[in-house]
Amino acid sequence: MPGFPRLRDTYDVVILGGGHAGLAAALKAGLLGHTALLIDRGPKYSRSYYAPKLDNIPGFPEGVSGHKLLDLQIAALRQVEPSVTYVTPATATGVVRLPSGEYEVAFDWLARRHGVRGRAAVLALGVVDRMPVIGGKIDPIFPWANFGIVDFCILCDGHTLPDRTVAVLGHDAFAARTALDLLHFRPKSVELLTLGRALLEGSSHEERNELAGRLAEKGIGHVDTEVVGFDEIRAKRFGVKFADGSRRTYDKGFSALGWYDQHGAIPRSLGCRIDDEGFVVTDEDCRALADEDGRPIPGLYCVGDLRNGWNQIPEAWATAERAIIHAYAYYL
Repeated sequence: MPGFPRLRDTYDVVILGGGHAGLAAALKAGLLGHTALLIDRGPKYSRSYYAPKLDNIPGFPEGVSGHKLLDLQIAALRQVEPSVTYVTPATATGVVRLPSGEYEVAFDWLARRHGVRGRAAVLALGVVDRMPVIGGKIDPIFPWANFGIVDFCILCDGHTLPDRTVAVLGHDAFAARTALDLLHFRPKSVELLTLGRALLEGSSHEERNELAGRLAEKGIGHVDTEVVGFDEIRAKRFGVKFADGSRRTYDKGFSALGWYDQHGAIPRSLGCRIDDEGFVVTDEDCRALADEDGRPIPGLYCVGDLRNGWNQIPEAWATAERAIIHAYAYYL
C-alpha cells in the first residue's frame, strides 16, 4: 500500500513502544546496521507529549517541549529507513518466546492483527500517570498540565517551585513524602489536597504517626474536602473549587497520585521479575531478569519508564543505548 511501510516476517529486533526510549532504541539499531520494527501507539501516548517545556535536555538551553522532542526523534528515525520499520498507530498485544529463542510479537495495525518475529525484543511500553478524577472525569486537569501549571515529576519540574505556593494532589504516604520532598526547592508554601480521601489512608499506624508528625513539623497542611473543579487558567494560576463551595488558589499544582497503568501484562507473560513498585527488574545492560531465578532472559530487554530506575528522558535514552549495544554484541 503506497505510503505505508511493508512489514518483514522477521527482524533483528522488535521494539514495543514509541516514546523516547523506544525511538532511541530503534534509531540505534538502524545505525548499527540491523533491521528493527518499532510498534508505536502514537506520540500522544508518551508521558512527555503534553509537557510544555523540558529543561533537562542537553542541547536545548531554552528548553524544549515534549511534543517537539518526540518530533525530532521521529525525524531522526526516518533517516535510517528502510532498515527500521516504524508502524503507528499500532498496539502490541502479546509476545511469546519461541523454542528457537526468537520472539513472536502480535500487534494491531491498520485494523488488522499482525505477527512478526525478532531475534531480540525490547519492552519500551512506558507507564501512565494517574490523573485526579473530577466529576467522574480525568480530563479537567489537562489544560493546567498542558500549560505547565500542574506538574507530575519532581526531578523534571521541582526547580520551577522556589517562592511558589504549591498544592500537592494526593492523600497517601507517597503524596505526603512528595510534599515533604518538594520543600527542598524552597516553595513559599505546600498544602496537600486529598481529593476527599482521608489523609494517609492505607498507611500503617506507625507510618501514619511518623508522616503526620513530619508534615506538622514542616507546616504542611491539608484539605480533605472533595475537589469539584479547577479555574484561573487565564491568570496562569491553579484555582481549586471544593464541594463545600470554598476556593483556594495556588501558583502551582503537583500531582502525587502514582501510576494508573504500568503495562505489566506482557512482561509478566514472559516471566519477567517485577519489583514491589511494579517495575520490570533488569541488570545494568537492561536485560530483563527472570522471576524464577533472577537470571537474564536471553534476548529480552526493558528500557525507559517501565524499567526499574529513574524516570527521566536522558535515562530513557541511556537505557535504550545499553540495551541495543548489548543485543548487537551478544545476539545480533
